[in-house]
Amino acid sequence: MTATGSERSRIRRWRRYLADERAEGALYRELAGRYTGEERDILLGLADAEERHEQHWVALLGDDARDPGRASFGSRLLIVFGRRFGSLFVLALAQRAEGRSPYDADGDATDAMAADERIHGEVLRGLAARGRRRLAGSLRAAVFGINDGLVSNLALVLGVGATGLPPQTVLVTGVAGLLAGSLSMGAGEYVSVRSQRELLEASRPDPQSQHAIPDLDVDANELALVYRARGMSPDDAAERARLVLSTLHLDDTGSFTAVGDEDDGIGSAWGAAVSSFLFFASGAFIPVLPYLAGAEGFVAVAIASASVGLVLLATGAIVGLLSGGALLRRALRQLLIGLGAAAVTYLLGLLFGTVAG
Repeated sequence: MTATGSERSRIRRWRRYLADERAEGALYRELAGRYTGEERDILLGLADAEERHEQHWVALLGDDARDPGRASFGSRLLIVFGRRFGSLFVLALAQRAEGRSPYDADGDATDAMAADERIHGEVLRGLAARGRRRLAGSLRAAVFGINDGLVSNLALVLGVGATGLPPQTVLVTGVAGLLAGSLSMGAGEYVSVRSQRELLEASRPDPQSQHAIPDLDVDANELALVYRARGMSPDDAAERARLVLSTLHLDDTGSFTAVGDEDDGIGSAWGAAVSSFLFFASGAFIPVLPYLAGAEGFVAVAIASASVGLVLLATGAIVGLLSGGALLRRALRQLLIGLGAAAVTYLLGLLFGTVAG
């Protein structure tokens, strides 16, 4: 009996679903290889769930399941990304893909499968959130540094150029803006991180007071008062004090410390300064490029603006992707804010040039 057109269409759709489920399972196993412990187990659990979905389509397809064909382009692209790029980037993309599952509107998929896909998106959101928290500080510094360099130096170059000054003067001004801004960013970041470290160090316990801990009366336990002074409730302070007394050990200097003490995670002041300098310089260099290449007048303005616009769109889209937000909206927001600030400066430069002329 010959299959009707609607039946052939349904079989094609089932085969595409089957191929995509296999691709998604392969992606999660690929990502699991990058992790250990709980995160690895979670990803393998997602892969097992995709295998259950796969069996549903195999049962419906019968003999047609032997060669379902290639997965969708998006699914295959995710596997390529999973092998070549960072896990957070791929998790963010996979989260978006799970959120667009067609099973809610397809009667051939079970309600459990549709629910699974929605929950998978939340699982991936949770896994990505861990990476987002680890990345938040450095991502903020990178985006802020590059965007500040792009916008401030584009505004400077366009504003000076609009007054009618020679291209060589505009170029020197742009290079000066790049160096001044980069040094300012680096110095500001160094002072900021250094000051934060000093504030935290001033709040840390005096190392000399630790020598008194072994001689404390365990029953009275004055150590609990220290933790209460730092904001703990009486019960929590007493429990913390008992824990500290039970986990004391001598460090290399002969002082007593508690097991589990952690670093503040702020990072190096010099590292923050150098990275801020480089991020700002990389952004500020782009508006100068047309003038370095010998462009003049409106041509230089158009090339600089277009180049900066493309980078602003890219950084906005990256932030949107990694934050789980809308890519286009974030990209356009970045573009409008950046070019809007530069346009105002350019118009002021034109006005100043007209008045001065």
